[in-house]
Amino acid sequence: MIQFGAEQLSDSELLAIILGRGVSGVTAIELGRQLLLKFGGIRGVLNADRRDLERMRGMGPGKSAALTSIKECCCRFLQEKLIPGDLIGSPADSRDFLIARLRDRPHEVFCCLFLDNRHRVLAFDELFRGTIDNTTVYPREVVKQALQRNAAAVVLAHNHPSGVAEPSQADQLITRRIRDALDLIDVRLLDHFVIGDGVCTSLASRGML
Repeated sequence: MIQFGAEQLSDSELLAIILGRGVSGVTAIELGRQLLLKFGGIRGVLNADRRDLERMRGMGPGKSAALTSIKECCCRFLQEKLIPGDLIGSPADSRDFLIARLRDRPHEVFCCLFLDNRHRVLAFDELFRGTIDNTTVYPREVVKQALQRNAAAVVLAHNHPSGVAEPSQADQLITRRIRDALDLIDVRLLDHFVIGDGVCTSLASRGML
């Protein structure tokens, strides 16, 4: 890695650096290959349950903690785009962060990004959590949080655990209800993102707001 750069390493070699060492008869690189095979790639490894990781020979609490920390570092790296006080200049400024935060959740999570009148970030909140295929969203709670944050604009986001980012009729309905509720307090709804498996659909770009 020092000679050629991290981008030249294979997935198993990158994992080997994180793991540090293997065990008797199994090198760190081979352990990385076994992890990739068992969990279906880097994404699967980083999303794997700690107990499942530690069942593998050569893995223990220290190594599983290192992998969990790497995923959290990735999320925080993207989250720096949403530091309070920073300007959101375009939908792309928040899309990567939303995908990283929501794409692998096993249940639906409904979030709000609150902005001031210059579209600077005030806060990012997870307001509702649901089952594997739906969540109960209350427009009055969104309004309440917008007032508490003194927000001038709001961006909504939620994930589809199925991986399909196509907005449902229910998604469109709750978007209109929240938009109408926010209109009453002069807060603009800028967009509603639906997060799927690595993809993100904007209801605003579809003309659904």
